[in-house]
Parts: sequence; structure tokens; C-alpha cells
Amino acid sequence: MSTEPKVIVPELTLNNGVTIPQLGFGVFQVPPEETQRIVEDALAAGYRHIDTAAAYGNEAGVGAAIAASGIPREELFITTKLRNGEQGSAAAAFENSRRALGVDIVDLYLIHWPVPSQGLFVQAWNAMEKLYAKGAIRAIGVSNFLPANLETLLAGGSMTPAVNQIELHPTFQQEDVAAKSRSHGIEIEAYSPLGQGSDLSAETVRTLAQKHGATPAQVVLAWHLGRGTIVIPKSADSSRMRENLAAVTLTLSAEELAAVGSLEAGQRIGADPATAAFAQM
Repeated sequence: MSTEPKVIVPELTLNNGVTIPQLGFGVFQVPPEETQRIVEDALAAGYRHIDTAAAYGNEAGVGAAIAASGIPREELFITTKLRNGEQGSAAAAFENSRRALGVDIVDLYLIHWPVPSQGLFVQAWNAMEKLYAKGAIRAIGVSNFLPANLETLLAGGSMTPAVNQIELHPTFQQEDVAAKSRSHGIEIEAYSPLGQGSDLSAETVRTLAQKHGATPAQVVLAWHLGRGTIVIPKSADSSRMRENLAAVTLTLSAEELAAVGSLEAGQRIGADPATAAFAQM
């Protein structure tokens, strides 16, 4: 298959000097039996940043796609996440993920949820710092961490997270979390960046799409990119994958960015990190 990128995806430099493609491909809720095919399609479309997690159950499929693609490992950026129920055994959990992915080094490893009721995320972070020091991980970070969680982590660890991956889309922007993270040099990465499709029907988004001859998804992704956010859309359709990737060629003006930003409505789709207690995820 052709694996030549059709577009040039911008990169951001994390706080430890590692670069990350600003637009990647997420595999949340991709069935394990379909993961290899879908990720192979994404790689063929030009994606070089793949985001998975132990809790998704599809790391092996991602690994199989990487192996089948023939793309040099150094050209790929692979993210996975620590399962909530394994925060007390992060080193062993990481080895399981690395084995499933079939890679020697993971580019970015995240604590998936803080689950503050467990009181284990600082312990997990300390274990991840050791893995980073050994060179097994190129960058470490967190996901779904609220400002209070970040303060606890920063007080108990010796490293600052490189990334905080959070639910973020036009109708749910979490400005307090983003501002707190960025004040510490932590990049924001958006999951559910299209509001799982719900934000694409907004009149503002549709008007801008018509104006630019773009899809509504491209407008929302361009909004994320224009705000300096890392973004990981998902699609099982190869043509939609290419359309989403082409969002990097669309630049919105400051006024257009503000117009999309005005859609904030506090509409959370996923779980609330303050109360989420699914320890086995």
C-alpha cells in the first residue's frame, strides 16, 4: 500500500524537546478485530501519530498495523495509556503494553484517568519517571487531569507532564484545565475533538465550512490546530480519514477562531474526572 503522506502535518515541541505531530489518529472504541485494518488505512492516508490505550483492548492491532505498514519506526509517534486498575503496578503494565504494540520504545505514555479515590496516580507517575529515565518512553504525561490533580502530581513527582489529554471540543472547552496545564508548559491534547459528531451541526461551523469549501469536521479540526491543540480524530472510513487529515491545510482567521470558540456550552460527553471511579478500565 502507498504510505506517502499527502499533506504535511505540523509538529509541536513538548517540554522535554520531543516533537509530536499535532494531528493524529485515535482508536478509542475501535473493535480489536478491526483495529489492524483501520490503522493500516490511517497510516496509508498519511497519519504518523496513533493514539491507543491498554483499556481499549486494541494495542495488539495497532502493533500489527505498524509492523505491516513497513513505515520506519522513527517516522511514527505512538501513544498508549496506563489502565486505571494498574496504577499500582505501572512498570509491569507498561511492559504489557510495549509487548502488545511490538515496539521497544513508546513515544508517549499517559496516566489514563486520575481516579483520585484510589490515591495511586502519584505512585504511578513515579514509576513512569523511572521508565522515562531508562529510555523506554520518550515522553510521559496524563489524561483527564483536573487542576487539583495536576497540583498533587507536580508536588509528588520530579517531572512535569508533557501532555494533558482531555475531552475538548467547541461546546466543551475546559478553559480552566487548559490554562492550568499550559501555565506549567503542559501541552493540551483533545479527545472527542468533534464532540463525537454533535458539534458539526452548529450553524457557525456549517457556515464556515461553506465559506471555505471544507467539511464541518475540517473546520472544527482547524479550530483546534489554530489554538495550538494536539488533536486525535477517529474514523473507520478511509475517505473520511483523508478529509480529516486535510484539515491541516485550512487556516481560520482570528475572528473565525473566536466564532467557533463562542459555541462553548459546557456540554461534557464523557465521564467527569472528579468523580470517575472505574478502577478496572
